[in-house]
Formats: sequence, C-alpha cells, structure tokens
Amino acid sequence: MSAPNGARRGKRDHAGIPLSPAELAVNAQAILDCGASLLHLHVRDESGRHTLDAERYRAAIDAVHNQVGDRLVIQVTTEAVGVYSAEQQMSVVKELRPEAVSIALRELVPDRNDLDEAGHFFEWLKSNEVMPQYILYSPDEVQWFEDLRGRGLFHDDLPFVLLVLGRYGTTDYGDPGDIEEYRRALGDDRIPWAVCCFGPREDEVSLGAATAGGHARVGFENNMVMPDGSEAPDNAALVELAAGHARTAGRRLATANDVRLLFS
Repeated sequence: MSAPNGARRGKRDHAGIPLSPAELAVNAQAILDCGASLLHLHVRDESGRHTLDAERYRAAIDAVHNQVGDRLVIQVTTEAVGVYSAEQQMSVVKELRPEAVSIALRELVPDRNDLDEAGHFFEWLKSNEVMPQYILYSPDEVQWFEDLRGRGLFHDDLPFVLLVLGRYGTTDYGDPGDIEEYRRALGDDRIPWAVCCFGPREDEVSLGAATAGGHARVGFENNMVMPDGSEAPDNAALVELAAGHARTAGRRLATANDVRLLFS
C-alpha cells in the first residue's frame, strides 16, 4: 500500500509530494511499477487543505484510472483532521461509492456507547461492496475493535485493519517492536493487518510486517526519509524498499486483483 500525500503535508515539506490529480496520476504509475497494489488517496482544496469533497475525489480517481486502469485499488479516506463530523465522513463515502475506504474507528464511533449509526453504515459498506479498512491507533483501540467485531458490528468476521505506529507532528516515532503488542491484542490470527509508521523507522516496520505475515503502507503521509536518513526522492522509492523486504521474506507481491479477491 502507498500513502503518497496525506492530509497535512505540502510542497514546503517535499517538492515531490503529489497533490493535484495530474500529479497523483504520475505517482500512481510510479508506485505501481515498483510493486504497490493499493493507493491510499487524499485530496486537497484550492488552498491545499485536506478536503472530503466528492467532486475533487472524482477528479483524482478519474486521473489515476486514466493512467493505470484497474491495476491499483484506490482507497479513499474519511479522515476528519478535526474538521469533519462522523455524519459528513459517512456521507461522502455514500456519495462516491468507492472501491475501498479507510476509516478511523474512533472518528466514526466518537461515542463508544452509541453504535447504531456506525453499524448501519458498516452494513451499507458490506451491501454496496465497498472494501473498508479500519484504522487503529493503539493496542487499546485494537481491544475495543475486537469487542465490536465480536458483537458483529462490522458485518465481517475478519475485517482488514491498519495498525498505526507513532504520531504525526511529534517525536513519537513508530517502533518495529510495537507490532507484536498490536498483534497480541487481535483476537484471531486470520485477521488481515497492515502497519504504517510515522517517522524514520518506516523501513524497519515494513520489514517487520513482511516477516510477521502482515502488510505494509508506506509513503510521504507518514515518512519522507530513506533508511540512511536522506530525503526520499519520491514515493516510489519507499514502495521499492518495502517490496524488497517482502521478497526477502519470501512473500509474493500482491496485485490489485489479489487484493480484490482477498477482501471480496
């Protein structure tokens, strides 16, 4: 998986961060060529700020499709960034009906005692064949996810999860040693999981995921440096590193169709 831009970083952070539909299309081809099968997509407004505007999403999705066809799964995000309500997040997904979506569980269920609206939305995702990935920020959230999974909230016995190591804009960098703590909190070894890592240890984390049977999300949303501390030239370079770790671990790189079959 590649997360090439995120919600917060811009050209001042890295001149090569792709923001426009045209830039995202060029980036899509490059990460595909290096081994990515899923593109985690953020879009921006005219001022470069994070937006959940459906028309801007459509423009970016169309540009990527025109470049690579269906050879990448495009995963939109519902990230709130402190701006969007749970209702607004769910609304844009229903308007777009994307192939895949990432959901921060704590944003869609801000009140742990009020599950009705989120439950209806997760049922809608299932019936409309939208592939969700649930973002979890701590082992405690994993345990909460497991409670909800056991209660059937997700309408899926084995939902796909993303385990987030570290935090944006802090020195709380991800550590590959955190992977095992997250995994212990998952109640079923069959649950498909991926990791992303804020900070300079992304490469080590992607190696740890590959060797532990998981998947990895890399890219400028979380990290912009190479293992030697130099600036990464582009997102494709980070994908290429992760792909190399997968091969070293004896893992076959997934195609977009492999991803679709895994979560169909």
